[in-house]
Amino acid sequence: MVALTLGLFAGSMTAQQRRVPFTNPILFSDYSDPDVIRDGSHYYLVASTFSYVPGLPILESTDLVHWKIIAHAVNRLDMSPIYDFKDPDPKVGANGYGKGIWAPAIRKHGGLFYIYFPTPTEGIYVTTAKKITGPWSEPVAVLQEPKLEDPCPFWDDDGQAYLIHSRTGAGPLILHKMSPDGMTLLDDGKEILRDPVNLKTLEGPKLYKRNGWYYIFAPFGGVSTGAQVVLRSRNIYGPYERKVVLAQGSTDINGPHQGGWVETPEGDGWFMHFQSRGAHGRIVRLEPVRWEDDWPVMGNNGEPVVAGDVLVKNVPPSAVKPQTSDEFHSAVLGQQWEWNHNPVPGWSLSARPGFLRLKPLPATDLLTAYNTLTQQMQDESFTFTTEASVSRMSDGVHAGLAMLEKSWSGLEVVQDGGKRTLRYTSTTNHVDGPEVRDATLQLRLEVSKDEVQYSYSMDGGAHFIVLGPKTKITFSWWKGSRPALFAYTTGTDKGAGAVDFNWAHYLPK
Repeated sequence: MVALTLGLFAGSMTAQQRRVPFTNPILFSDYSDPDVIRDGSHYYLVASTFSYVPGLPILESTDLVHWKIIAHAVNRLDMSPIYDFKDPDPKVGANGYGKGIWAPAIRKHGGLFYIYFPTPTEGIYVTTAKKITGPWSEPVAVLQEPKLEDPCPFWDDDGQAYLIHSRTGAGPLILHKMSPDGMTLLDDGKEILRDPVNLKTLEGPKLYKRNGWYYIFAPFGGVSTGAQVVLRSRNIYGPYERKVVLAQGSTDINGPHQGGWVETPEGDGWFMHFQSRGAHGRIVRLEPVRWEDDWPVMGNNGEPVVAGDVLVKNVPPSAVKPQTSDEFHSAVLGQQWEWNHNPVPGWSLSARPGFLRLKPLPATDLLTAYNTLTQQMQDESFTFTTEASVSRMSDGVHAGLAMLEKSWSGLEVVQDGGKRTLRYTSTTNHVDGPEVRDATLQLRLEVSKDEVQYSYSMDGGAHFIVLGPKTKITFSWWKGSRPALFAYTTGTDKGAGAVDFNWAHYLPK
């Protein structure tokens, strides 16, 4: 592979100009289906969150390289009871795994920020805000129909608004006219492209206009093996000509997939897209974009780049990263945290100040447990450690630290007959550890690529002892595996007791 460094502007750079180097991926984290815009001197990125809540994280950057989480646009998934682990319709399934918020698109128009997103079992929604940090409006359905995906709005030069989207299973691209405020569709939509032979699994369309051309940026060929195509036409309804602009080629960057195009204030073009990396989900890469004959040329002549630099002007140096560790000293959860499905009453940051308290609620196992608190992996290898106070547990309670996925695993303290035992548990086996006699203990998981090893300490972190085998972590329900704090009960004393987590520390390796 070729490491790309963009050429300097002619002449010497001014004191206000500098180059920000980067190495891909810029975000080794599961910000799947990313879309990006620039508003003034700031860039904003959004990504799909599926059944995790709050949904639609909004990340901010001043240089396209360093990002931090500043908000979430959706506080709860109230579109269906499946996101509450309650479902009256057995055909849908008893939970929202793999459903929820799919690929979003963010735009700013008329002084408002808009985010459009689909939920595959309910329809297409939009939420708006005057400020990027919110408050964001309650999502409004613009199209209530299942099996729709990947909407993107577009306002033309004459003020006419449009919405383009696909269908689940990567069906045709469909274009609707919208009301000027972007809240109402004005027609049933027109199919503008379908080519299952040459553009198999075409999805994730993003609609732009440049030099009188309408452009649709879209991936095809599948999440892990596909490529990026650009379609263009002088008429928004087509016909569209096409060109593959980004593919794996001679690199080892598989399936450069869905993303968004953005320009710097100086006019430099960039494309942010995801790459499927198995258990780590879909991580984010940055590609330069230049134009030849009104076609975008991405990366290194159509292949993903290893590294590069972004020219910035009047931007102070930044070293921000997405948030990870938490001391639980705030009255609100940090932006890095997302619940598995909608949370319910039974957790608190104020019941014992400086601690996260989880009250065990009835569940059959971790995958049906309420109030499981998670965050994304941010590195290929890292440790995640927490300290838990377990003296208030009651019989039947399971509490601890896990890697949440379909084939989950973790360390849990289990109380039975008044006795607390530490246990390694996975979906296939368990290994009993020592009795837990002290009020507190530390639990740790260590991820190295696609494996996790668990350990514990009962001497305040001075020594950690391994419990259980190295366990493979996997991609499931369209999301990567992620660290999770949990407490639930299989006992009859429902809601009794509590588990307090003192802190959570994330350390890259």
